[in-house]
Amino acid sequence: MLTMRSGEDARPAVPVAAGERLVSLDVLRGLALLGIGLMNVEYFGRPLRDMGQGLEPGQAPFDHALSWLVYVFVQGKFWILFSLLFGMGFALMDERARAADTDFRTLHLRRATGLLVIGLAHALLVWAGDILVPYALGAFVLLWFRDAAPERQGAWGAALYGLPALAMVLMGALWMWVDPASVADTGNVTDTARRALEESRRAGEIAAYTTGSWPDAVRERARFLVGNLDETLVFEVFAIGVFLLGAWLLRSGAIAEPAAHAGLHRALRFVALPAGVALALASASVAVQFDLEANAGRALLAMSLMLVASPLMSLGYLSWTLRALHTRTGARLLGALAPAGRMALTNYLLQSLVGTWVFYGYGLGRWGQVPRRWQLLGMVALFLVQVVASRAWLARFRFGPVEWLWRACTYGHLPPMRTATARSP
Repeated sequence: MLTMRSGEDARPAVPVAAGERLVSLDVLRGLALLGIGLMNVEYFGRPLRDMGQGLEPGQAPFDHALSWLVYVFVQGKFWILFSLLFGMGFALMDERARAADTDFRTLHLRRATGLLVIGLAHALLVWAGDILVPYALGAFVLLWFRDAAPERQGAWGAALYGLPALAMVLMGALWMWVDPASVADTGNVTDTARRALEESRRAGEIAAYTTGSWPDAVRERARFLVGNLDETLVFEVFAIGVFLLGAWLLRSGAIAEPAAHAGLHRALRFVALPAGVALALASASVAVQFDLEANAGRALLAMSLMLVASPLMSLGYLSWTLRALHTRTGARLLGALAPAGRMALTNYLLQSLVGTWVFYGYGLGRWGQVPRRWQLLGMVALFLVQVVASRAWLARFRFGPVEWLWRACTYGHLPPMRTATARSP
């Protein structure tokens, strides 16, 4: 049971000053933003209903190779990195609220509600592949774990993510081991009707985004949001697990003081990351294109192996990034990502706005016409523009525009937007 201070006894909370931020978290957010963009750009011009089907068939060899590299080393790894950071943000706000004797419960509920509103606007008005709504819903659940010791938070996180993932690996292996004919699709009327419905929905999605108007696209996004609530709830289990792992990492001191946790970081860099890469390569050797009708066991095994590999690789990426930040060259190069990370929410939404404008019919209408190589190059170029623009913006303003609105929801008032330097004559 949670023990929280009432709003009457708590001191008012204010946004954290720029000088009090953990720069390493901003750098990691910037890196995660790039990874998320490299993954999402494919689905600005491809049906979201294809997301669980692996690599797009029919690509040129070079484009297929690029897609394979993104699938193995990027896809599924950077939403986990973002989720770890989300959990760290929760723990950091909690620790600072305790130190300042402020009402964290009200603060957190406002923050989650604000994110939910922003996420729903994004999911309905911009792009259906939104991740903010699941994050916001998971944030409400995090309150139940607030008073757990860091080690218990980590244990709960590992269990919530690891147990379902390992169960899926076992199920896929067993499915491949049994006689495929005994579980093959019989082609009955129910299966035929279901496949026809799925194809109809996929065709409707393509039509809405390629030839439809913006209101047509909004209606399709609403259908997708409601129709995928079951998948969202399954995703929540994994996401909350990663949030709790992030909270444990922050509260343990492994992020702020990595040198004091050298053994953990060595394990992440030299055990977790190689093991994750090995599992990811094993997954790719089983299948990179998934046919759940013809060979469900192979598809399930490949997907579940990648599900286990992804957090191991994400934690390895995190630890290597922290290691690099403690070198002069790494601090200079990676430090350039910090402004983009401070504006990660604004930049994430901008990526969706630009991506849908380029690919959708109510924009430039390039759906299905851009090879993978140019998709990835375009996203890297957009990210570099965001890095430069974020630095210029934050030279004059304290927050990104969406971050400012989110903080207003969180703290119950509009915080000052311009920096002291920008306000001075």
